[in-house]
Amino acid sequence: MDASSKASDPRLAVQGFKPVSSPVLTTAIIVNEPEDSALEIASLTVLDRLVISLSRAGVDRILVVGGPLPRLARATAMGLEIEFVDRPPSVAGEVLIASGNVLSTSADLSEVIMRRGRLVARDGQRLPLGIIDRFSGDWRSRLDQACEIKARDLAALVTRDSAHRIEQAYWASLTSSSDGWVDRHFNRPIGRLLSKQLVSSPITPNQVSLAATLVGLAAAWLFAVGTPATAVAGAVVLQGSAVLDCVDGDLARALYKQSSVGKWLDIVGDQIVHIGVFLGIGIGLWRSGSAAPVLVLGSVAAAGVVLSFLVVLRPLLKPRLRGRGRLQKLIDSATNRDFSVLLLLFAAFGRLDWFLWLAAAGSHVFWLAAAGLQFQESRNTQDHEEIA
Repeated sequence: MDASSKASDPRLAVQGFKPVSSPVLTTAIIVNEPEDSALEIASLTVLDRLVISLSRAGVDRILVVGGPLPRLARATAMGLEIEFVDRPPSVAGEVLIASGNVLSTSADLSEVIMRRGRLVARDGQRLPLGIIDRFSGDWRSRLDQACEIKARDLAALVTRDSAHRIEQAYWASLTSSSDGWVDRHFNRPIGRLLSKQLVSSPITPNQVSLAATLVGLAAAWLFAVGTPATAVAGAVVLQGSAVLDCVDGDLARALYKQSSVGKWLDIVGDQIVHIGVFLGIGIGLWRSGSAAPVLVLGSVAAAGVVLSFLVVLRPLLKPRLRGRGRLQKLIDSATNRDFSVLLLLFAAFGRLDWFLWLAAAGSHVFWLAAAGLQFQESRNTQDHEEIA
């Protein structure tokens, strides 16, 4: 995944992220459902996921009522403070109440808190989670009086009968706005098979990012060898790097292991791979006796990668600038991994010189267009602020 696509990738929120737009809600009470709260979705218990999502939605105090409690491995590792009580406490004022087997994202929970309503799944199922004016034994009937908030992300009540289906839907929900056709139909489906195996292992997303970078550099070396066979092998190996680049994001989001270090490790690794591949192709074609100015083309394409990275650093370093209209659409469309299949086709037909011409031109067209849109959007923002 290119640096620019990371700007809008939901897995890049750092640990402890709390949306600043949601009004503060002091307390959330989770009514533990011993049989269902212990069910696992992608190796973490449902209760563990609910606790983390509530914390990221801005809830300051989380109480869990009832037992026995399932494992809360990730919430504990993140240092979240949770109060465990045998009986419902007396809480004055508004409170978020939830059954312990509700699966929801922090974004949807923030919406529930902000609008003071009850969460409803996308299929219309009314979930036992929402805001009530005071806690009492008949909290479910009190919840029926709250306005309904339709979930934008995956939200569900997890039971033994539905757990497998919901877990499949959960994995399918882990996507990125920059995913192209190849990502949706090849890279992610293949990578997800590996993600499901690694999610319960000690392997971290950062380790997968490093592996993706090393595999990508191996592809660059194969291109540099300069034979038709190694060129095709290089394109295949690069496709493997793209698959791994999906896996690290899957693991980071599924296990709530997003971090600033991981974000930059992924971003810088991608740029190193792309620079290496363009230079490797140029060297390989030069070794094979190509008549085209392949060393120059490879260097120009690599320079385009560097300039593109510098241009998109601004939205990467300033989160408030992310997702801005035409600029973000350009970034998403230009930074998907579909080019890897195009590279494989050029390698198979022995026309990597054509690919270098396209890469040398396309990388510079991208950064020029992105810089122009950044300048235009900055001017528009400045004009708006002056008017206001």
